Parts: sequence; structure tokens; C-alpha cells
Amino acid sequence: MLDYIIVGLGLSGLAVTSHLGKRNKSFRVYENLSQKSSLVAGGIFNPVILKRFTLAWNADEQLKMAIPFYQQFEEKYGVKLLYFWDIYRRFNSAEEQNNWFDAADKPGLGNFLDTQLIKEINPHVYADYSFGRVSSTGNIDTEILLNEYRNDLEKRDVLKYERFDYNQIITEANHVSYKGEKARNIIFCDGFGLKRNPFFNYLPLHGNKGEYITIFSEELKLDKAVKSSVFIMPMGNDLYKVGATYDNVDKTPSPTVDAREKLMSQLNKIISCKYEVIDQVAGIRPSTADRKPLVGRHPKIANFYCCNGFGSRGVLIAPSVSKELVEMIEDNKELSPEIDLKRFTRKHFKGD
Repeated sequence: MLDYIIVGLGLSGLAVTSHLGKRNKSFRVYENLSQKSSLVAGGIFNPVILKRFTLAWNADEQLKMAIPFYQQFEEKYGVKLLYFWDIYRRFNSAEEQNNWFDAADKPGLGNFLDTQLIKEINPHVYADYSFGRVSSTGNIDTEILLNEYRNDLEKRDVLKYERFDYNQIITEANHVSYKGEKARNIIFCDGFGLKRNPFFNYLPLHGNKGEYITIFSEELKLDKAVKSSVFIMPMGNDLYKVGATYDNVDKTPSPTVDAREKLMSQLNKIISCKYEVIDQVAGIRPSTADRKPLVGRHPKIANFYCCNGFGSRGVLIAPSVSKELVEMIEDNKELSPEIDLKRFTRKHFKGD
């Protein structure tokens, strides 16, 4: 009998199985490559919400755990995954400048916001009101990470590429069975696929479609990440990732012309050089109304668990939140109330 069946192998599934592996727990993973949100955003880690100049939920603690968590995979697979660079927030008004200085005086934020403003970072980037520098940011190459990890699990014969059929789960008193294979527990890390999950689809997961374009420009020569109405991230070789859109209505996985035109329109207001759009990607972010993950045990089935709802900050959130879930199951520790799905379960199953 296995210890775990894991459904989904994005950042959530990767983090969960990594923590289980350190405990020498056995598992089988099912992945159908339908959810792209772990790849679309480029793996950016940034502790600051740059629209409001506030610290993201628990971001400072998450950052401390996330960096060594991903470094272990660099060492294990011998590949480059972590890239450290600063983000330059382009101000649109003197009021934004003042808000920046106010935020830098608040506890926690002073570690990330530089109060020395920069007038120009590149001759092709417009900035009437200067830039503010955000430190301790960068990105994880999630595509390489997930490919390496999936190849590793394939070699160990614990990964199956197939669509998970929820109807074939059989629940027993102390285990679950799926297509003849038994496991003591099952953890659903199925991203926006949770909407099809009959055990956890009562949870308020709101899909948020995000689209990015990749541009090529020999003129731009930008070596810093810029955040304005769009985010511009240098990728090397005159390539830049530009995004992202936020669409709460469209839940289709395909890129759209409207999103590309919107991103280009916003980009044209920021840079003054020629460029060519060479790629476009889309993914559905599994987000929640309170911007906190959905983690914990099913209210009726003791060995069914959920690890989801990371939104656009999965790179930062996944290592620490998945560790909490594993500690809850294996060590009987209490989950942090702010991530425990009980906050929604109580209301849904009231009077049941």
C-alpha cells in the first residue's frame, strides 16, 4: 500500500511530494498537463504588492524558506533555476512617490523598498516621475524545474501522465483505492482543475486568467525588471516577457488576440523602441477571494486533502504551505487558521 496518491504536479504537487520524499513516504502522482499557471507567470518571486506598496501575505517568512527550497533542486539536478534581480517600479505621479516613501517607513517593507529614487534606468523607457527599486526579488525557471522534477519521478516510476478520473476513487475506512492501487491518503493539488473535483469543488476557488507575451527587441537593451501598467522581465538574448492580464470571466486555456493587443498598447506607453511579439501564453491562476490558499482535510472523508489556491504567488507560497499540510497529516500539527479550508467548510456544511 502506498502512503499517498497525489493529483496534480504543478508547484503545489512538486512541493508536497518533495516534503513527503524527505520523510521517505511512498507516493504515486497523476498529472495530465492541463493546468499551466505554474509556468505562465515566469516564476517571479516578489514580496511586495506593487500596486498598493504593501507586503504580500506572510511574504518575508515565505521568502526565507523558498530560496533554499529551490536551491536544493539546482544542486540536485545541476541546472540553473534561480535568478536574482531587482524590480524597478515606474511611478505615474508625485502621489505615488509619496506613497512609496510612506510605505518604506512601515515595519517589514523597509527591507525591500529603496528610498533613493532613480531618474532613468534605460533611454528607451519613459519615466516622468522616476523609479523606486525593490530588492530581494527574482524568478525561478519553473519550466526547467518542473521538467527536471517530472523526469526524475518518471525514472522512479511514480508518475503517470493521464487524466485523473475522480469517479474511480473508492473510499475505505483507512485508505483509498484508485484503479486497483491503494493508498493511505490522497492529496489534491489540481489547480483550477479543482472545479471538476467532486470532493472539493464546494470551495470558493476563482479562476483568474493571465496572459503574457514574449517580445524580441535588439534596441531595448534593458537589464532590469520594470513594473508599471505591465511587467517587463528580461530573459536574455534580447528577449523580454511582458504581462500580465487579469481576466475573471474567460476560463479558456488559449491565448487571445484581445489580451495581446492590450499588453502591446500598455507596453507602447512605456517604451520607445521597436519590438516584435514572438510568443504568447495563457494560464488560469487558482485564486481565492481572501488571497489565501485552500489547504486541509476534507470535512467528511478523513484521508482526503487539498493543497490549492496559490494565485499568482505560487513560487513563494508553495514551499511553506505544503510543508504545513504534510506536518498536519504526519505530525498531527494544527494548520494556520488563515490557510485552513475550514474557514469555508464550516459555512458550507452548516447543519449537515
